[in-house]
Amino acid sequence: MSTEQGVDGGMTVIETILARAAGRDRVRPGDTVVTRVDMNVLIDLMFTRWVDPLRIADPDRTAIVLDHAVPAPTLVDAEAGVRARHFAEAFGIKRFFDVGRHGICHQVIAENALALPGQVLTCTDSHTCAGGAYNTAARGLGPAEVVGILCTGETWYTVAPTIRYELDGELAPGIGGKDVFLHIAGTYGDATNHNLEFGGPGLASVPMNDRRTIATQGAEVSADFTVFEYDDRCGEFLAAHGAAEYTPAQPGPDANYAVVRHVDLGALVPHVARPGTVSRNAFPVTEVEDRAVQQCFVGSCANGQLDDLRISAELLRGRRVADGVRLIVTPASQQVYRDAVRLGYVQDIADAGAVVTNSTCGACFGYHMGLLGAGEVCLTASTRNFRGRMGSPDAEIYMASTATVVTSAVTGRITDPREVLA
Repeated sequence: MSTEQGVDGGMTVIETILARAAGRDRVRPGDTVVTRVDMNVLIDLMFTRWVDPLRIADPDRTAIVLDHAVPAPTLVDAEAGVRARHFAEAFGIKRFFDVGRHGICHQVIAENALALPGQVLTCTDSHTCAGGAYNTAARGLGPAEVVGILCTGETWYTVAPTIRYELDGELAPGIGGKDVFLHIAGTYGDATNHNLEFGGPGLASVPMNDRRTIATQGAEVSADFTVFEYDDRCGEFLAAHGAAEYTPAQPGPDANYAVVRHVDLGALVPHVARPGTVSRNAFPVTEVEDRAVQQCFVGSCANGQLDDLRISAELLRGRRVADGVRLIVTPASQQVYRDAVRLGYVQDIADAGAVVTNSTCGACFGYHMGLLGAGEVCLTASTRNFRGRMGSPDAEIYMASTATVVTSAVTGRITDPREVLA
């Protein structure tokens, strides 16, 4: 349940959150501030090289999520799990998500309302910006900085200028958050040393899962923070996940932006990013070369949500994955997996000849359960498409929405999903 929304005139959403967290009346771009951290999340990879600190600032503002290599595929990962369990027990950390409660940290954060409006969240994973979907100042930091936060409860930021995206209209059927992001990345390129803020009259029509996809992908255009305005839809999501008291941050009426850009949601079409990068390299699917694919992947913190499995199941029902194509679907958490089993999605996906894996980061970062071989072409709904990301540096990785990926798995070639949806 939320308290009254706070509005600090003259500041953007991120400026408002950082000012509050630093105990200041206002901040401006260029200011460096020391802020309280409301939630600090450690992941399993941190424990591959780990020495317990002598003390920590607050176990109640700390969470541990085993996500990248779960269940442990190597001895190194198994030993990291042992260290994580010992650390959680020794310091009384109750928010510990071990095997069985596990999932990609950003999905677990969402399911357990660890990212709250108006607050600051940190984690070592680069896609921590996913928490911005919930009106949170969430950003990935290096392991040394996260250990420092663990011990002090604070960190520092230099405030960046903000790019504002005004969303107008409503998304057409079959168009998702990935298409919104790829349109922005392809049109405007990188946002280095800037924050991204999303709002406007069209925001109410954008589901929370699509907001999470957009926020997650902010890292791919090098944004400092990616954040959404708070609205009733966000509040309803948080209430359903047991959120405690919080104070949302809204932009002031005269907030100062580096630039304001409008996105007509109703005019968007399915997009595909060509291999290498998404920045200035994403195009409408009708403009992308006709390519056969050997692997299609649905998963990751961006697109392993329950809605992604629903879309996959609906598109695959009564159809088959094409010969010579591997379709791998990885739920973003054990909770997503359980829900998808109960709703019949896993059955539909498996009956079509796809593989549904354990919930983990897995193939997204090229570690296990779906690496690419030399010369293969993959169409992925995950977070990154740079060379060598998912296996061999001689493989090619295209990026698209779940609907485009699954449709292409059925046809065997990069395909406009509207051909099937129609």
